[in-house]
Amino acid sequence: MGVKEHVLEILEQRRGEAVSGEELAASIKVSRASVWKAVNALRSQGYKIAGVTNRGYCLMGENNLISREGISAHLQDEKKYQIHVYDTVDSTNTRAKQLAAEGCPSDTIVIANKQTAGKGRLGRNFYSPPDSGLYLSYVLRTNLRAEDAVLITTAVSVAAARAIQNLTGQEVKIKWVNDLYYKEKKICGILTEAISDFESGCIEAVVIGIGINLSTEQFPDGIRQTAGSLEIDMRQISRNMLAAAVITEVSGLEKMICNRSFLDEYRERSMVIGQRVSIVQQEGRIVEVLGIDQNGGLIVKDAEGNQEVLRSGEISIRLTKFTESDSMK
Repeated sequence: MGVKEHVLEILEQRRGEAVSGEELAASIKVSRASVWKAVNALRSQGYKIAGVTNRGYCLMGENNLISREGISAHLQDEKKYQIHVYDTVDSTNTRAKQLAAEGCPSDTIVIANKQTAGKGRLGRNFYSPPDSGLYLSYVLRTNLRAEDAVLITTAVSVAAARAIQNLTGQEVKIKWVNDLYYKEKKICGILTEAISDFESGCIEAVVIGIGINLSTEQFPDGIRQTAGSLEIDMRQISRNMLAAAVITEVSGLEKMICNRSFLDEYRERSMVIGQRVSIVQQEGRIVEVLGIDQNGGLIVKDAEGNQEVLRSGEISIRLTKFTESDSMK
């Protein structure tokens, strides 16, 4: 790590607080002139760093540039992760899969300020404008079996929901399988892609893509009615902070899956249990959602009273309005 990166990491750790040039120089073991050059270089990259008379340098709260150093400043064990930050990529999942194919270790993360071809479930695109969202993919090497795919997807949604709520205080709900909603608008999409060993039936690696709308205000016509954002004050909560929170929660994913510890929370956060839904891929078939089973499947009942369990990848759902008196008997 160079002087500039060291300076940025320290300023991120103490964002909004003045740090003297002398202290920075001593911490990094360089001259104050080197610190001054590093600060100017960061300013040229767009970082708003104030020079406070007789007090030093202060990284202002309105800074919202994503950087490896900014994320690492909020991780307890930053050496565990390999973090790759890009200004623009076609898709963080595509780049993460390339790294996985090249043999990158577990806990490799790809983050971008903007995606030109963000990927959503069922072949859809994920709208990813610059500066207003978090677009992150996490490579997890695991010994989980292919049949655990539904659990991976549902566990990720709980991990992302926890990260958002712990950091912002805003309660988010989960629309099965793994879309996150806030104020009845979708604010987070999750796409999990597995790289499997066909002979053993085990998953060699999982690439987990998470896209969160933090302050996006304008959406394309096709999603304007359903998409929203967290509307957070990014002077108080930066994208670096949220990225670190998401990474921390996702890093415990395998343990969550093995002991099923997340399922009760998944059910509590569900916005579909007890609701009537339309199964889009089955010509608008209407069913009532009874619950979530131990493998993350959706337990539903049709108008004839027949029950079945729906699995990830088979359907998407659209909520339909109904009252308790309309419940299918």
